[in-house]
Amino acid sequence: MSKYTSFSEPGDAHNPFQDPAVTQHSSNTEYATLDLYNPFDNRNGVRDQTAVNATTAELLKKQEELEKKARELERRERELNSYALGPGATRQNNWPPLPTFCPVGPCFYQDINMEISQSFQHTVSIMYYYWMFTACTLAFNLISYLSLFCVDTSGGVGLGLAILWVLLFTPCSFVCWYRPVYKAFRSDSSFNFFAFFFIFFIQVIVYVIMTIGIPGWGFSGWIVSLAALKTSVPVGVIMMLNAILFTAQAAIGVVMLKRVHSLYRQTGASFVKAQAEFATGVMSNQAVRQAAANATASAAQGAFTGVAR
Repeated sequence: MSKYTSFSEPGDAHNPFQDPAVTQHSSNTEYATLDLYNPFDNRNGVRDQTAVNATTAELLKKQEELEKKARELERRERELNSYALGPGATRQNNWPPLPTFCPVGPCFYQDINMEISQSFQHTVSIMYYYWMFTACTLAFNLISYLSLFCVDTSGGVGLGLAILWVLLFTPCSFVCWYRPVYKAFRSDSSFNFFAFFFIFFIQVIVYVIMTIGIPGWGFSGWIVSLAALKTSVPVGVIMMLNAILFTAQAAIGVVMLKRVHSLYRQTGASFVKAQAEFATGVMSNQAVRQAAANATASAAQGAFTGVAR
């Protein structure tokens, strides 16, 4: 009977339930019973899919940024091409943005994103918003003095000066210190840097005087606003708000003056370059050249006449 197969218990080598494909899942404690086992449950696959989705979102975001930069480069290229057309292809002024029916057109061309280097755009934008803030503060100063005049008619001089200041400082500040700092960062102009420092330093001193509020000067600073509280509390509160705005205006002016000066030291500008730019600008001016030519001709004619005598 030795030729027949024994019906004894099979060994592990012949046990089909010891197959690695089975023991890998049967030894997993994550499935308590066979009914809970799901051969299609693949958590690693889910995590991989989440990672793929995150990567796709990042790629789409980068693609959107690249498309935005491409549009910006295309716009700048069109602008540069218009500059390269020649002297006849001048830039169209776009500031101030006036309506088309206005008889007076824009006086300046301004495009911070186009003309200013990216490292200086933030500073120039702050200076532009700061100029608008000063203009609004002067307008509020006029309202403050108008409210004071309604309760105290003896303040007519201050009201008149408040009207003068808002009409004078608003355009002059734009032309005298904002445009120089804009042109300084646009073309790395040493002359415009020095013009800005000189004029803006005086402007900051004026802002400090506005904050003080000397009576009769047309500035609703602290002295005038505290005195107005004795006449009318609501008017005094309005003028004190204006004094707070003047204080913030002076403080921001000092901060921005220091900030522009620190950036100026990084640009390589100098007083020697400012002198050279001034001399070049003067000699390139047609009116100055004509006046110099006339003066030279008159001097030569006078010398010739003296010799002839």
